[in-house]
Amino acid sequence: MAEHSTVADVIDLALQSYAALTELGEEVEDEWSYVTDLSEAWRVRLDEVTAARGDSPADPAIVTAIAALADEAARISDPHRAIDWLSTFPQVVLVALGEPS
Repeated sequence: MAEHSTVADVIDLALQSYAALTELGEEVEDEWSYVTDLSEAWRVRLDEVTAARGDSPADPAIVTAIAALADEAARISDPHRAIDWLSTFPQVVLVALGEPS
């Protein structure tokens, strides 16, 4: 990610990673509705932050933290573990950005 990243850039990276977690979690048929509802709710919350602060510069430490979070999430291969991350991942992003969850 560029040195002069914005909050929108950071959230976009997070949402790309989150989409991969969602797709993996959707493999658990019994949890499909839960996964899609949870994913949509957190996407809406992150979209609100983008709308409010998207053009603001992102501190390089935040960019590094979110990139590390995305890298860690990319290592997940178990659909049940992905579901666990679906509620935690966006909260970590929000905390890093100094936003209430």
